[in-house]
Amino acid sequence: MLTFSQSIAGIDGTAARFDGYVLDNSPELDMGRRRPAVLILPGGAYAMTSDREAEPVAVNLLAHGFQAFVLRYSCAPSVFPTALVETAEAMRRIREHADEWHVDPGRIVVMGFSAGGHAAALFAEQWDGALLAGHGYEAEAIRPNGLALGYPVITSGPFAHRGSIDNLLGERKDDPQLLDLVCLERHVKAGTVPPTFIWTTATDDAVPAANTTMFVDALLAAGVGVEAHVFPTGRHGLSLGTEETADTPERVESCVQVWPDLLAAWIRGVVR
Repeated sequence: MLTFSQSIAGIDGTAARFDGYVLDNSPELDMGRRRPAVLILPGGAYAMTSDREAEPVAVNLLAHGFQAFVLRYSCAPSVFPTALVETAEAMRRIREHADEWHVDPGRIVVMGFSAGGHAAALFAEQWDGALLAGHGYEAEAIRPNGLALGYPVITSGPFAHRGSIDNLLGERKDDPQLLDLVCLERHVKAGTVPPTFIWTTATDDAVPAANTTMFVDALLAAGVGVEAHVFPTGRHGLSLGTEETADTPERVESCVQVWPDLLAAWIRGVVR
């Protein structure tokens, strides 16, 4: 297995970290094998990126036969659109190095948790827009083929996780145009947002499940394919819901532990 860490220069003078976890091909199996890839954006309220939603999730995806990458995007005091541009660069690198990293370039999923879910979904809405084109990115080089979200921050409206939105926008946190842009349930468009897998818990104590259900409603209204799971119990920030990713006993939650298997089946069946 190849592991590596690279730097991505931020547009504000900061730097993101791009980590790769790449399975080798074997002559006993298929030297030409290309695997789906998942770019993981950890959560952390746009103030940090959580370890619990980074390498442990990547290793789990490797066990399912996928190549995995983690983007430690720039957080506060960095503000919009720094993380968005860094996500575009990470996607460009994965597709550019598809041969070297044994990636199927038509099966690259962007995945995020909590505020990282907001970053992933924002990218899924903006990858073919003028903002990223203005930073020199060709849309087809950064196109996501799937979107996967775990207990995501979605809205800047009444059900917002206000800390995440404030950290993302900084001094412009009251700008109505920016608040509308980052209110993601308002901007789902068929042909831009790819098929989506999304999960949350009914008892999320920080980011209300309404964030997920509002986004699901918007996806359905736009005709975007979606698989959604609302598990009955569990606090915010569960990651895998196992002892491996739990920082407190309350973050071990058996009912959510199936989500990686559900995601793997969805990638194999839908992201093609």
